[in-house]
Parts: sequence; C-alpha cells; structure tokens
Amino acid sequence: MKKFWTVFKKRFRPTTEFLMKLWKHPKGRVGLIIVIFLFVVAIFAPIIAPFDPYDVTQRAAKGLRPSLTHPLGTTITTGQDIFSMLIYGARVSLLIGISTGVILAFLGAIMGVMAGYIGGFVDNLIMRTVDVMLVIPTLPLIIVLTNLLGRNYFVIIFVFVLFGWTGLARIIRSLVLVLKNSNYVKAAELAGASRWHIMFRHILPGTSHLLIMTTALTSAGIMVAEAGLSFLGLGDPTAISWGKMLADAQGGGAMLFGAWWWIMAPGIGIFLAVFSFMRIGIVMEEIFNPRMKASSNVYKIFKTLNNQYLDEVFSSMDESMILGYPVGEEEQVNP
Repeated sequence: MKKFWTVFKKRFRPTTEFLMKLWKHPKGRVGLIIVIFLFVVAIFAPIIAPFDPYDVTQRAAKGLRPSLTHPLGTTITTGQDIFSMLIYGARVSLLIGISTGVILAFLGAIMGVMAGYIGGFVDNLIMRTVDVMLVIPTLPLIIVLTNLLGRNYFVIIFVFVLFGWTGLARIIRSLVLVLKNSNYVKAAELAGASRWHIMFRHILPGTSHLLIMTTALTSAGIMVAEAGLSFLGLGDPTAISWGKMLADAQGGGAMLFGAWWWIMAPGIGIFLAVFSFMRIGIVMEEIFNPRMKASSNVYKIFKTLNNQYLDEVFSSMDESMILGYPVGEEEQVNP
C-alpha cells in the first residue's frame, strides 16, 4: 500500500501542484468551486433531483408557480419539474462542452505538431485544409449536417470538432516552429530518436500548457454554442439540456404567461458554467504566462494611469499634430 501511494504521488504530483496553484488564485478558486459544484450536481442528478423529468408518470399540473414541492415551478406545456430539468440539463451541457473541448485539443495538437515539425508537403496539406475550413460558413453547414445525420448530441460533437480544430492547429504549429529548434529537440535528433518519438515525447509536452488553457476556454464556448443550437431547434429532442429548456420556454409562451422562472433557471445555469470555465482558463493563462500576472511591471504602469493623465497626453498629441510637428519637438521649434 505504501509503495502504491508513493507511485501515485509521484505520477500525479504535477497535477496536484497545478490544482494547488489554481486554488490559491482568488479568481481560480471561484471558478474551481463552481465547476466542482456543477460536476457533483451532474453526477448525482438522480439523487439530487426530486423528480425524474424523463418519466412521464412523474408529471404535475401544468404551469405551477415555485413552491416547496416544485422549487422552480413546472412547465406550462408538459408539467415537468423545472428544478429537476435544470439538474439533469447540467449533464448534457457539461458532457458536450468538456468532451468537445478535450477532443478539439487533442486533434488540434496532433495536426499542429505534425504541420510544424514535419513541414514540407504535410505542412502545406494541413495548413491549406485549415485555410479552407476557416472560410466555410459553419452555421448553414451545421444545419444541413444535423438534418442529414440526425439531431443527436454525437452529431453535434462531431460537427463542433470538424470545424473547431483549425484555429488551435495554427497556434500549436507556430509554437512547434519555435520548439523544434530548441536544444533538447536537437539532442534527441542527434541521439537517433525517431520523428514520431520526438513529436510525442518532446514537442507535444511543451505545448501542454496551451492545450490545458485552450480546453477550458473552448469548453465554455461550446456550451454557449450548444445552447444556441438547441435554442434554434437543432439539438437532440429526446435529451434535456439548458438550451432546449430555453427553446421550450419560448415555444411554450413562458413570457406570455409570466413564467419568468422557466427562462431564468437555464439562463443562470449557462452563465455559471461558462463563467467558471472562463475564469479557470484566464487564470491558467496567468499561471503559464507570468507576464500576464498582476505583479508585472507593465500591469503596474497601466494600473496607475488615470483618466486625467491620459486626457493630457492625447490633448498634447492633438495640439502637436495641428501645429504640424511631431510630439516631443516643441522645444526645438520654439526654444
């Protein structure tokens, strides 16, 4: 047991150290608490939710106002408990956001590393594919693909991954172009290591900080995109998500009948999920990029600037341009 615990700590020590850095950061702590809370709610949804929104036998009267039995009331159309729908909807939103973010990071990293390190024909092929994918209008194509392949969340994840890896691949490629000329990569090449070994054992770990940060930020964006697609009626009609709750609330006349809680509940859920992942992503960027920390000299300079000082600077620039000479040469023209 002691040997197992020693191996476990050694293997997961970088992860625990990173989580501690994230926890010690005030912004990261808030995001981490919300994410953990959402995960607990999603995992234990059958235990936390008072009703099963998928069970047609557990329906109440339609359009009930919030009460002790139904904390967020019931829907006007089907009589489903909105609080239970909100809890079960966290499963779908988190599943789509996190799984898509992880797959995008993996695919974008592989393509970017191959394009940056191998170069030549592989680089041209991948980058020209990226250029073509970036100019394709995604929303009309998503509508076509969901109608052809079916409106389920596996298709939605596939479409998000199909069009979402291109931007990350370009960023990873630019980073790999710098890493491929580093000393440890050159040493591995001189030692006779294969091209694939160098890419996956030396270069890919050097991009891990960017991948972790991108996964968090991408997950937040995918949650908003999924909510938008579900709101447009392109989501899975058999699954409950926060976006589908908003679509059902609009179609069921929630605002017309004054059922504001039906709209506010999924809106708050989407906001908390996106807010927490965005917080974690921004803090990760500050941790991995020390120049963005609040202790940097650049941050301190801009923090001490006030509006009066900026107004004086811009007014002096305007006066100099009107007089016809560059800034800083007043003394030379009028000694």
